[in-house]
Amino acid sequence: MATKTTASAAEALADLRDRGILYDGCTVMVGGFGLCGIPEQLIIALRDTGVKGLTCISNNAGVDDWGLGLLLQTKQIKKMVSSYVGENAIFAQQFLDGELEVEFNPQGTLAERIRAGGAGIPAFYTATGVGTIVAEGKPTATMLPPKQRARVNAKPNGEREFVMETGLYADLALVKAHTADEFGNLVFRETARNFNPMMATAAAFTVAEVEHLVPIGSIDPDQVHTPGVFVNRVVETVSEKRIEQRTISQ
Repeated sequence: MATKTTASAAEALADLRDRGILYDGCTVMVGGFGLCGIPEQLIIALRDTGVKGLTCISNNAGVDDWGLGLLLQTKQIKKMVSSYVGENAIFAQQFLDGELEVEFNPQGTLAERIRAGGAGIPAFYTATGVGTIVAEGKPTATMLPPKQRARVNAKPNGEREFVMETGLYADLALVKAHTADEFGNLVFRETARNFNPMMATAAAFTVAEVEHLVPIGSIDPDQVHTPGVFVNRVVETVSEKRIEQRTISQ
């Protein structure tokens, strides 16, 4: 069984331009929630490729000097598809200056759009966002909610309005895991799991940054969160775990 490991984050991305996976204007999914579970070294390697005009799908854009904030500094991101961006002053300024396009999503909707993309589901309906700017320009439909639809002889008097959301799929996904084997089977740890597992399934090419790399067969199959079939490359790195909002007692 061939190994998927690379020696560095830079090496993991080095040939992706030549292969047509990474290019100006491509779409990249980046795991993490705040600064928890972000593929920090792969983000630096992505910055160093010089690729520009990126559409980044990520819960947030990091902070000014870490995570995706590094790509905002260099103005390599054209559009963010996110649910929360309140910790990044560079993001706010670029948005206000018209330099950055933003597609806001309710957080659960963003998660489901990514999951749907990975499952091959082109679109789905949700009640979240109906009657708000989130639903502007999107198809809507009136139907029975699933719980009522399941009832015998249900009548249409309990119908609600739903908005259609599309599944998301990317050219490249950069994810962070706690442990991986050489085939790319991934194990995540606690809240660092967040968006990473679903993003790993929702891209044409997935690179996983991990804290611990173990031989094939070392991970109990019942403990695998993301099967290696979804992962193309794995790189072991030394994590730099920053705190987004440091709070200390007086």
